[in-house]
Amino acid sequence: MQSLHNIGQTPYQKALSGKPTSSRAGASLVETLRFVASVVLDVVTFFVLLVPLVVQFFAGLTRKATKKNISGWTALVTGGANGLGRDICLQLAQTGCHIAVVDLDDVNGAQTVADVRKLGVKAQFFADVSSFEAVSNLKREVSSKLGPVDILVNNAGVLPLMSLREGTPDDLKKVIEINLLSHLWTLRVFTDDMIQRKRGHIVAIASIASYLPIERIITYAASKYGVRGLMGSFASELHNEGVDDIVKTTTVYPCFIKTRLELMDALKKMGIKNRVPIMRSETVARAVVGGILYNKAHVYIPKVVGPFVGIYENLPFKVAHLAKRCLLRTSIPNVMER
Repeated sequence: MQSLHNIGQTPYQKALSGKPTSSRAGASLVETLRFVASVVLDVVTFFVLLVPLVVQFFAGLTRKATKKNISGWTALVTGGANGLGRDICLQLAQTGCHIAVVDLDDVNGAQTVADVRKLGVKAQFFADVSSFEAVSNLKREVSSKLGPVDILVNNAGVLPLMSLREGTPDDLKKVIEINLLSHLWTLRVFTDDMIQRKRGHIVAIASIASYLPIERIITYAASKYGVRGLMGSFASELHNEGVDDIVKTTTVYPCFIKTRLELMDALKKMGIKNRVPIMRSETVARAVVGGILYNKAHVYIPKVVGPFVGIYENLPFKVAHLAKRCLLRTSIPNVMER
């Protein structure tokens, strides 16, 4: 993840509770029994829905997919200067791909390019995907220096830890622009060229937060829900146009990645750092490249969460919230306050 400084710094004040202030001692026994019965019904429904997904998961483990050869392809990776993006660049280079590193960080971007070139492939640094015009210019530059883009990895993103009521409107807008709108621009610019050349693969780095949202990452979660919806609709569009065998799509849903010190500190303050999966960027990058090589439509990291997230998402809110709290065992404080 890239980082935005000075985002979400407005002091946070918790909204007034809508719950009654009087004691719950007067709650009727009937209401209590009704609530318990509804929870039990929801739990039973959960396990009934779980069975076919578990069967599908284990059946998938026994199937052997065909590995494709991407040596000599050109891959463009946004947010490629640091963290996960850098590791994706390096691992794609190891498969023989030429790499276009796109990032605002020109210093680390230049270092990533130098490290990629040591692996015997071509690499160049490019700077801007902030608008449709910038991406159109980027396509021309990459084509002239590296050739047409065969693999597009939309990885650039920011994760500000803030409430919806923190920061400025421009802060909130910037998160959506970087995390979601940039995907729209790159898809629009690069897809037709892939279809015409009959070769392409598009990867979107979403997040497990697009299934399991928590408070204080509201704008981030909204943007990742958007990425998930965008890629689902885009894949359907490619299928309906009869070109999904030419342009493949992969959407990646990683848990927290250990690349940002401030995020790790925040999870520690929340008291959940040891209760949620913390992934190494190299591990996530390996799964991303595997998704490309084996044409996987969806990649969940860790893999075990895949069969469960869809069921969790469709649970009634009270049960889902209870399950989430059982995992986290805390309410998340304002980690941006000093």
